[in-house]
Amino acid sequence: MNKLNITYHPDYDIPVPTNHRFVGSKFSDLFNYLQKQSYFSHCEITQPQKANEVRLQRSQSSYYIKKVKEDNLSKEDIRKINLPWSNRLKERSFLAIEGTLNAAKLALQTGIACHVGGGTHHAHYSHGYGFCVFNDLAYTAINLIEENYAKSILILDLDVHQGDGTIDICQNYPSIYTCSIHSESNFPFEKKQGWMDVAIPAGSGDDFYLSQLQKTLENIKHRISPDIVLYDAGVDVFSGDGLGNLEVTKEGIIKRDEIVLEHFQSRNIPVATVIGGGYSSDTEELASRHAIIFNVAARIYKIL
Repeated sequence: MNKLNITYHPDYDIPVPTNHRFVGSKFSDLFNYLQKQSYFSHCEITQPQKANEVRLQRSQSSYYIKKVKEDNLSKEDIRKINLPWSNRLKERSFLAIEGTLNAAKLALQTGIACHVGGGTHHAHYSHGYGFCVFNDLAYTAINLIEENYAKSILILDLDVHQGDGTIDICQNYPSIYTCSIHSESNFPFEKKQGWMDVAIPAGSGDDFYLSQLQKTLENIKHRISPDIVLYDAGVDVFSGDGLGNLEVTKEGIIKRDEIVLEHFQSRNIPVATVIGGGYSSDTEELASRHAIIFNVAARIYKIL
C-alpha cells in the first residue's frame, strides 16, 4: 500500500488582525480539512525541527538571520514583510523552511511528498518581503545541492506572483533552475529574470493558462532532466482570490496540478509540493483550494 508523506507542524499558524489579507490559521485549517479526506489514514505525517543555522546561512545572510533571531528587525524590515511581528512568526519561520527540506528528502525516497506550508518565495538573501521571512524554496534547493542529495533541481513556481526572492538567492547556483508562470501585472511589480519566466496577462482563464503550462513543461523537458522538482502550487491564480488577478477556476487548478504531477511522474522525477499563496476571508473555501494538490497527489500516486 502506498503512503503519502505530508510534512506539517501545529506551530505554523500565526496571529494576525482579523482584517489582514494573510490568513494566519490557513495551515491548521488545511490540515484539519485533510484529516477529513478518505486517503488521510494512508498518509505519513512528519513534523520538522527548527532549521539548522549553518544550513540557513547558505541561503540567507548571517546578519539578517541574527536580526530575526534577536527580534531586532527595523520598522522598514517589518514593513517589507507586511506581517505583524511576533514570537510565533519568528518560530514558524525557522520551522517551515525545514518542513520544505524534509518534504524534498521524502520525495527523493518515495517520488512524492507534500508540505502543509512553504512557498515563501519573496524572501530575499538579506531581507524578508511580501509575507515571507525566510525563503524555503531557495533554502531547500541549495541545501539539497550542498549536501549531495541532488545535482540538478527545478523550482516550478505556479503561484500568481513571481518568486522574485527565489530567483535572487539562487542566481549563483547554475544547477538550480527557476521556472515561474505568474501574472504579468501583479506583485512584485519589479520582476526578476529567472531561468524561465512566463508572464500571463491579467484576466486570463483556464484555456490560455493551461496551454501556457503545457508549452512550458514541454520546453523544460527538452532542456533539463532534474533530480527533483520543488513545486509551488499556489492557489492565488483562482478567479476569486483576494490577491490574484487571473480568472482560473477551481477545475482549472485541479487540471493544472494533474498536468504537473503526471508530467513528472511519467519522467520518473520526484516532486515535493508546497502550498504557496492563497487569500480569502472564507477559510473553509481557502482550505479546500489548498487541499487540491494533496487530493491530486493522492489520486495520481495511488494512495489507497
